[in-house]
Order: sequence, then C-alpha cells, then structure tokens
Amino acid sequence: MTNLKALRAKPFELLLELERLARAALTGQGRDAPGEREWVGVAFRLRAENFLVAREETREVLGFPSVVTRVPGAKSWICGIANVRGQLLPVVDLRAFLGGGASTTARSTRVLVAQHREVPAGLLVDEVLGFRRFAEDEFSSTTPPTIARCERYLAGAFRRGAECWPVFSLRTLLESAEFLQAAS
Repeated sequence: MTNLKALRAKPFELLLELERLARAALTGQGRDAPGEREWVGVAFRLRAENFLVAREETREVLGFPSVVTRVPGAKSWICGIANVRGQLLPVVDLRAFLGGGASTTARSTRVLVAQHREVPAGLLVDEVLGFRRFAEDEFSSTTPPTIARCERYLAGAFRRGAECWPVFSLRTLLESAEFLQAAS
C-alpha cells in the first residue's frame, strides 16, 4: 500500500489510491482472514444486562420521542404511539413487556425501531451501546440464562473471552402471540 502522505503533493494520484482502497474495502480484500465472515449487531442494555440484535432486524435508533400518545385499552407495557417523520410508531417498553418493571426515561434511553414488514414497533431500552462485530466462529447456539427472563426470544450468543453477548431476536419477539396481544 502506498503511503497516502507521500501522495499529498500529487492530488490525482492521491484520489486514485483512495479509490483503490475504497474498492478493496467494498469487495472485502485486504482483511486479515479473507474467508472469515463477520456478524454485526446493535448492542443495547436493559438494566445491568447487555444484549445484541442483528443489524438487519433494526431499522434505526431514536431518542425517546417528545410526544407519545397513550393508547386506551392497551397493556401497560405499551408506552403509546409516536409520530416519527409522519409515520405512526407503537412504542413498547421492552423491560416491562419482559416482566422487569416499567422503564424510566433518562438521557441514555433509546428506542430501537424494528425492521419488520408487518409489525411496526419501537422498543424502549435503557441504552444503545453501538455496533458490535463478531467473527461467526464466536457464535454459540446455546442461550445463556438472563436476569430479564427473555430466553424464549434469544437466538444464541456471541462469546469473546469472558464476555457473553446474548442475541435478542426481534423477529421472534414481534411475531410471538404474547406480543401481538397488546389489548388489555
């Protein structure tokens, strides 16, 4: 790889080298292990526990909406409906749904918006910790026990050293009969 600083005085060559590097990154060339596949997820926290959700199952992460309209006759874990850029989004308190008590909103509170074709939902979590990347060989289909009692919604875990990151399946949650029965 050519030193980019050496090309500072040659703008055209610098652009060519940057383009070459970008193309190599897009095609996956230049990685340490070319055959190794990577899993990317969004890390979030419920109380003291950390979880992952697949990046493909998450549409976006929002701050807690300033206006959430309560829905009469809805279960207590339904925070209400929020208008997000002209679209109505049901906001669900994930901790309350799992039986861990109602969440309190703080500066770190976020709404994970699920990427699901038929069931729109924003899940209230205590904090979003950003993206986490794991090699596929760090995955274990064994689900660890959790304080949040959400094992039925877990799709395994990634283990790296002493850390264990349970993978929360939004699809399993959103398609469960318990979740779809939101009326009191």
